[in-house]
Amino acid sequence: MDLNADLGEGFGHWTMGDDLGLLDVVTSANVACGHHAGDPDTMRRVCALAAARGVALGAHVGYRDLAGFGRRFIDVAPDTLTNEVLCQLGALAACAAVEGARISYVKPHGALYNALVRHEAQADAVVDAVRLFDPRLAVLGLPGAVWLKRAAVAGLSVRYEAFADRAYTASGTLVPRGLPGAVLHQPAEIAERCVQLATEGWVRGIDGRAVTVRADSICVHGDTPGAVAVARAVRAALEAAGVEVAAAGNRPNEGWSGPRTPDRIGA
Repeated sequence: MDLNADLGEGFGHWTMGDDLGLLDVVTSANVACGHHAGDPDTMRRVCALAAARGVALGAHVGYRDLAGFGRRFIDVAPDTLTNEVLCQLGALAACAAVEGARISYVKPHGALYNALVRHEAQADAVVDAVRLFDPRLAVLGLPGAVWLKRAAVAGLSVRYEAFADRAYTASGTLVPRGLPGAVLHQPAEIAERCVQLATEGWVRGIDGRAVTVRADSICVHGDTPGAVAVARAVRAALEAAGVEVAAAGNRPNEGWSGPRTPDRIGA
């Protein structure tokens, strides 16, 4: 089981989360690419720290919405969204390259992540961006999301994600953050839940019913209070249960050879 975290979400003198602490625990780092959070200094620093630890690098792409931290839906034109994702991929790839590493997967952030579960036009736009930039990149998202289905049809490698510290609805989607009980905080409870997910393939939904969850990777949110303690508890519990904790088939960190540019979808 892969263990990932959202990292590099500071901006300028403002910091969020304990990037260094989490990088000592997780196997994959979803690095903010400057649109919902992050800046060039932060991106390069996280890339260097991740590369030194053998942690896989992923592009955490989002809406161009620093003020809203990427948690507000934006009805952006598909072509514009494709270009915005391309810019984010290019920025992170450059920071990774100078540290002798490469990005190996793409994970949308916040409102974009949620929109891509059902929004077909934006799903195609993000898939298009990944294919145009480098079709060797894997994509990471919620099982059943439209964009992952489109990505699979487009020939991209698909990885499914579960969340350590988020509650699920009966339909397998995430409980909106504004609702009571949406975010979990107790490390021991979260760790037990993750072992159950990894070994049995289900979690208890917010209504008490069992929810089947397919996952190649488990996410611990870097901005959740006590995120490092949660990540340590989850990793220790998984390993104690005999679950190997390793990046989910991502390419190893190595020098970036540049993007590939296939034909656009539908061309």
